[in-house]
This record gives sequence, C-alpha cells and structure tokens, in this order.
Amino acid sequence: MQNPSVFERVFEGALWRSRLVVYAAVICSMLAAFALFYVTVVDVYHTLAHLTHYAGLDDAARAELRANTVAHIVGSVDGFLLAIVLLIFAFGIYELFISDIDCAQNERSSKVLIIESLDDLKSRLASVILMILVVIFFEHAIHFQPNGIMDLVYFAISIALISLALYLLHKSHEHGDHGGEDHDAKAH
Repeated sequence: MQNPSVFERVFEGALWRSRLVVYAAVICSMLAAFALFYVTVVDVYHTLAHLTHYAGLDDAARAELRANTVAHIVGSVDGFLLAIVLLIFAFGIYELFISDIDCAQNERSSKVLIIESLDDLKSRLASVILMILVVIFFEHAIHFQPNGIMDLVYFAISIALISLALYLLHKSHEHGDHGGEDHDAKAH
C-alpha cells in the first residue's frame, strides 16, 4: 500500500472537516425552533386571555368565540409541531454529520430524537409534517361551509385520503419496527 501524498492528506483532512458547516444548520434550526415555541406560547396566552369574559357573552357571541378559540388552539398545535420538526431536524443532522449525542443515548424518552440514518431522519420528519398537514386541514374544516353537494363530496374524499395517509404511515412504522426486531433476532 502506497503512502498518501501530503496534498492528499491535507485535502482529505479539509474535506472531512468541511462537514462542520452543519453546525450552522443545527444552530439556526434550534434558534428557529425556540422562536417558534415563543411565538406559539404568546399566541396561546393571548387566546386564553380573550376567554376571561366568555361566560358573560350571549349565545351567538359565545359560539363565535368558541369557534375562534378552537381554531387558534389548533393553529397553536401546528406551531408546536413545526417547532418539533425543527428540533428533530437539528438533532438528526447533528447526529448524522457531527457526532452522537452521548447524553441522549441513556434517556429512554429521547429515543425519538436519536437518528440512525438519513432515511430515519426523513421518516421522522415526514411523520411530523403529515401531522402538521392534518392539523391544518382540521383548522380549515372548523370553518368549512359547503356550498353544494360537490363540496361535501370533496370534503369526504379529503377525509378519506387523510385517513389513508395516516393508516399507511402507521403501517410503515409498524413494518419498520418488526423489521428491526427480526434484524436483532438474526444478529443473535
């Protein structure tokens, strides 16, 4: 085996260290997640503050405030889910490109944040993004006013497609879990 040249060693070292640019994405994702958590918490606070006079309203005003409150809270769930996507992305790219997060290895509750591969990261992100889409659909469905029979048909089809997507996501996770157990059994 031939010894690598000085140029090759320097170039490969620089190439390997270039992965550290991922720190920028990790830090920015974490800052964006914290910002989104902050914005969503403030939104929830203001939504709840509007409810202080709820009992004194007449029926029509109470029904309107109830619908708006539900829509705002569903929107808040959406904000929290998006912040979680950013956290999962930050943890995932850190573990894939920089290093394992040692303190997370012993935490049982943090297994969702331990990313083994790029496919694992994509799967986890896809799950949360699908949930965001479901929440957005629910948020719009609260205020849905059909104008005809076709609107109801499209609405029913939308619900069926969302149900199918959730079912397929569940099956893919179920299949992935069993595949991991079979792999572990074969290894022993």
